[in-house]
Amino acid sequence: MHDHRRLGRELDLFDTDPLMGAGLPYWLPDGAIVRHVLEEYIRDVEREAGYRHVYSPVLGKRELYEISGHWAHYSDDMFPPMELGAEQVVLRPSLCPHHALIYRSRAHSYRELPLRMAELGGMYRSELSGVLGGLTRVRAIHLNDAHVFCTPDQAVAEAAAALELIARAYADLGIRAVRHRLSLPGAGGKYVADAGLWERATGLLREVLDGSGIPYEAAEGEAAFYGPKIDVQIADPAGREATLSTVQIDFHQPERFDLHYIGPDGAKHRPVMVHRSVIGSVERAVAHLLEQHGGAFPAWLAPVQLLILPVAEAQVEQAQKILGRARRMGLRAESAGPEQGTLGARVRGARHVPYVAVIGEREAAADGDLVAVRLRDGRRPGAVPAKELIARIAARVAARGGELWEGP
Repeated sequence: MHDHRRLGRELDLFDTDPLMGAGLPYWLPDGAIVRHVLEEYIRDVEREAGYRHVYSPVLGKRELYEISGHWAHYSDDMFPPMELGAEQVVLRPSLCPHHALIYRSRAHSYRELPLRMAELGGMYRSELSGVLGGLTRVRAIHLNDAHVFCTPDQAVAEAAAALELIARAYADLGIRAVRHRLSLPGAGGKYVADAGLWERATGLLREVLDGSGIPYEAAEGEAAFYGPKIDVQIADPAGREATLSTVQIDFHQPERFDLHYIGPDGAKHRPVMVHRSVIGSVERAVAHLLEQHGGAFPAWLAPVQLLILPVAEAQVEQAQKILGRARRMGLRAESAGPEQGTLGARVRGARHVPYVAVIGEREAAADGDLVAVRLRDGRRPGAVPAKELIARIAARVAARGGELWEGP
């Protein structure tokens, strides 16, 4: 059974320090690569789906969260306000109030809708020390968040498209959803008191789920304070479930922030906000991917994609030439020479690297700049021209495929 905390230390991906504080991990170079590639991947698929990206600050005035309802319904999970002159500012617990203000800052026509606004932004939750753990429960969260501002008639289609985007990302990343949950309010929770809006939003989300053909279960007590949501559940190797991705239809915040668009009749109309997170927080996504793949990330996501091993000092110069060629092709390649140990020790140390290219006397002496290829799964395709190997790897990385090699 794989534990992402152990793997994170073993692979030098992330760590924590008491002086930084509990629940505030830092990322080491290889972990930063995984995070960067994952972030760029999600931005790419969002751009293809018609989203436009913004940046917004991690601080906001207390008044902002009073308007959004977070202060009344969610303050137990927020950090205390900071005094800034005559004002109080708060580390944000959510990005949606900021996006509502960005939408509100410009006039909008119905012709512009749906307006899909995305951000991979930081937010903060005042989690108790006892529940913190690795990357799965942290206090500083980097959320793949987005909000679609649309007409009421567009809400179901936009929420359904968000579910399709989640399914595509899961296929690319090798993530398996164990179930879909329609999360509803429960007794005793802090929820916005507007039965009509709850009933309307719930009905639309049921329409989304029924139309998609996805089996789902209703769960009381799991809703957001402002509305119901679809939660996509994953499970760790021990079978413990967690929510990774969400889709929500929100009538509450457009009303609180007095959002509107100009309809075809020339009058003001209230938009709907579809909240959507494809991979949830980067921290939880990386933790799950680590455990799912046991540290052996898909080649396109691996910190090092190709490791070149010259057997002896005589092959080091050739290894450096191949290394330069691979990097110019955009691959994350490294070389480990004989000063780093025996060939066997270097091969064992590279067990999580998808592709290893060994250069011995025979390969160096051959025409065609050959390398002996070893795959992470134990296969040895044999001697291949370095140029061909680099082209093969680049094609696999570009396709984001799971298979390392065609053939035996």
